[in-house]
Parts: sequence; structure tokens; C-alpha cells
Amino acid sequence: MSVATPKADPLGKAIGAAFDVEAVRAEFPGLHQEVHGRPLVYLDNAATTQKPRAVIRAVERFYLRDTSNIHRGVHALAERATALYEGARRTVARFIGSPSPDQVVFTRGTTESINLAARSFVRPRLAPGDEVVVTWMEHHANIVPWQIVCGEAKAAVRPVAIDDRGALDLSALEEALDRGGERVRMVALGHVSNALGTVNPVREVVAMAHARGVPVLVDGAQAVPHMPVDVTELGCDFYAFSSHKAFGPGGVGVLWGRAEHLAGMPPMLGGGDMIRSVSFEGTTFADPPSRFEAGTPNIEGAAGFAAALDFLSGLDREAVAVHEEALLAHASEELARIPGVRLVGTAPERAAIVSFTVEGIHPHDVGTILDGRGVAIRAGHHCAQPVMQRFGLPATARASFALYNTHGEVEALAAAVRHAQEVFGV
Repeated sequence: MSVATPKADPLGKAIGAAFDVEAVRAEFPGLHQEVHGRPLVYLDNAATTQKPRAVIRAVERFYLRDTSNIHRGVHALAERATALYEGARRTVARFIGSPSPDQVVFTRGTTESINLAARSFVRPRLAPGDEVVVTWMEHHANIVPWQIVCGEAKAAVRPVAIDDRGALDLSALEEALDRGGERVRMVALGHVSNALGTVNPVREVVAMAHARGVPVLVDGAQAVPHMPVDVTELGCDFYAFSSHKAFGPGGVGVLWGRAEHLAGMPPMLGGGDMIRSVSFEGTTFADPPSRFEAGTPNIEGAAGFAAALDFLSGLDREAVAVHEEALLAHASEELARIPGVRLVGTAPERAAIVSFTVEGIHPHDVGTILDGRGVAIRAGHHCAQPVMQRFGLPATARASFALYNTHGEVEALAAAVRHAQEVFGV
């Protein structure tokens, strides 16, 4: 399977209906190295992505030229750092279709974003007997925060079933909403499953929940790198995602929220830069988003994140999607034809993630053997233990693709899996 290569600009912008993967790969220096004496085949993108030169330059430029704190100084460096940080907020807002940059809260990542929504939005509304509805395919970051606040309030987390393909059972969701009635305080679900690649029908879920007066939080960590996201079109109440999975630096994430929700939420952390006034008689808090950004933030990370989103915006996202769909189809076909390999998660709508097992070999051993061939995958429960329980597995091997991966790397993956079988004699 091959994809035609168009003429491209120096940043690897795809032109027309095809995608110049080699031009894009040239922008990612981390891809051009050897591991154990073999060319790196990086297929662990659902865990974190490699970084383009534009991101590396943005972070370096901050350290070389603009290092200072934000919002507090009147000198030139402080003003430049503030402009970078608030400019990054505007870039994020444009990228996800937010009506206002003030609805973009910077956090340390998706996990902190979900904790913020759980602690500051849902916890004050929880009473004994209330419920938060999630799905069986959630990452732990979209389960544990709800368990904590529900435990405090003597409320409950209610999981909704997924079928044998790894697709959400919408009838089960509707039943859970109707059964819970006014006790349901939130529906929280992933846009894309990190363990299975399932793309959930977010608009349909939002419509179903809103018809019953229930807000919806979407974990978009795996969606933002793979597809256009417009929070206004989705209609959700909160959308959480991370920089490091979208080609940006680590330690930066976003909680987008409806303005009316953010305005009514108390801060999760107290400290500097999130206040309007402080005295020993009491403190008044700043308006969102500053209210939720106590202390010195990851300024350089925000600048790098903005550079990553600008890089993505410079690509033909439709052509990227076609390329990744082809990679997914190719990998699924190559792995499925290997005797003893079982694909886990075959929902009709999937992002470029393939989870699999190899009969007679533990996934950790599969990952180790593949690493020896220069092929980087993830092996384990992928912080999604309920998914493993649903399929009766301790773990899976997971190959996750990004826009810079190639069909040659798919073939290297399949060859490495066959090599693992030879090593273990299965």
C-alpha cells in the first residue's frame, strides 16, 4: 500500500489530496536515529509524540531570549514572556474553535484538566446517591478523579458497557442516563480510546446527555493529534487535552470549558497570580482563566505548544487523516494475517491505534523483542485496566501511529512480530 507524494513546501505542507510524509519526517529530528543498531521505528505515539523543529526552536528561543515571569513585570523580557503565553492561549482557542481565549485554561496535562473539572465543577454539586457516568474504555485519568470526588460525597461512578469490537453501547448509555435521572451530574468519555483507538460519537453522546440536562466532559488527549476538533460544534461542556501527545512539549495541557461553567467554579489551587486581592480578612479571586492558573506556569511549554499547533495548522489535515487511515488499515491487515496474532478493538470508527496480542508471548516480551529490532511500541494495560478486564487480558501490545509514520514502518512492525514468534518458538 502506498500514498502518492505531492510537491511540498519546506515545512512539509501537503498539497492536494495526498501527503508528503518524507517532507514531514524531515522536520522531526528525533526520528532520525538508530536504536540497538537499527533505524528507529517509533510507534508509541499514543503515549507521547516526537517534536518538530518548530517546537524545539520555540522552546529554545524562550530560554535564549525571553526567560522571565509573566503578568508581573514591566520590563521588556516580562512583557515578551507574557505576550508569548497569552498568544499561546489565543492559538489554542483558534485551533479548537473556542469562542474566546478566556475559556482556555492551561494545566499540566489532561489528567490535571479532568481533576480540575471534577474538583471545581462537579464536587460542589455532588450529593449522596448522585452519579457520574463514564465508559468502560476510559483512561484511568478519566476514572480515578471521579472516583475520588464521588467517594468524598458518597456518590457513585457508573460505567457504560462497550461491545466486543470496543465500540460504545449507546443504548446502554441511554439506559444509564434514564435510570440515573436527576442524580447524574456528569457524563465523561474519551473522544478516542487510547487502548483501542475507538472514536466515540461525541456529538450524539452530548445531544443525549443535554436532552436530560447533564453536562459532558470529553477527554480529547488522543483526538487532537489525529483530527480537527471544534468544541463549539461538538457542543460539549468541557474538553481536556495535552500538548505532549500533539507534538508539543510535556507538562502542558488544556481544560476548555463553557464560560458560564468556568465563571461559577472555585479555584482548585491557591497562590500567586490567581487573585484579585488578598488580605488577612479574605481573598477575592481573578476571573477565569487566571483563577485556575496559580503560580508560575510552564511558559516555555505553552510557547512550544502553540508552535506545535501552528505546525499542524500548516498541514492539510484531511490529507493527514487519509494517510493515517491508510496506515491503520495496512497495520491491521499485516498483523491479522500473522498466525497467533489477535487484534483487540475492531470498532468501525478508529484512530491510528492497533492493540494486539501474540499467542504464547506476553505483551511485555513482545515489546522487548521489538525494541531490539528498533521498533518502539507500548506494552501493558495502557492505564486502562477496565478495558483489559473487559477483554479478559492482562495486557496488550499497542502500536500507535502519527502523521510521520510510513508504510515501510508498518512492514517493519509485522516483520518484528514474526521475529518475536521465532525467538519464542511459537
